[in-house]
Amino acid sequence: MSRVYLPLILTLLIVLQGVAVQLVPTSISEAGWIVVIHSVFLFLVLLKLFYDLENTYYVLIFAILSGLIIDIVYTDIIGVYMFSYAIMIYFVHGMRRLLHANFYVATVLTFVSVGFVDFLLYFIYQFVGVTRMELTSYLYYRLIPTLSVNMILFFILYLLFKKKLIKWSNERFDQKQSTS
Repeated sequence: MSRVYLPLILTLLIVLQGVAVQLVPTSISEAGWIVVIHSVFLFLVLLKLFYDLENTYYVLIFAILSGLIIDIVYTDIIGVYMFSYAIMIYFVHGMRRLLHANFYVATVLTFVSVGFVDFLLYFIYQFVGVTRMELTSYLYYRLIPTLSVNMILFFILYLLFKKKLIKWSNERFDQKQSTS
């Protein structure tokens, strides 16, 4: 069933990612802070940590496809999210080989990877001239609020999906190994 559920969850998160901006309190935007919700990326990190195996790259494919869809639907430049998500999921894949997936490792990897994804997006948009925000302004007005909100969202997604992802992984990959 995970073959059906995972793309459906990712599709739902892509749709909700555009709507989630409306859920951020107006006091945050009135203070000049910019919050970017990376719910799809957070779920991809959870997938990489608790669903994908060390020698499989399903989540990397999901990252490329969902990043491309986000680029097509929400941005004017194709490939920015696709590239950023793919690079950072590959980073998480490498770290997953070194570290045991538990709550603390998942939290630190999520914090670091969301920070790098958002900074990479800022860097690319700065390079092509889409944004003119100075680095210090970016760090204070965008990165810190984005990391804060996304970590809260990560804890919610972690509680909702960790056990399900482990179960789906065991079902999918144990069946595959027993038929081989």
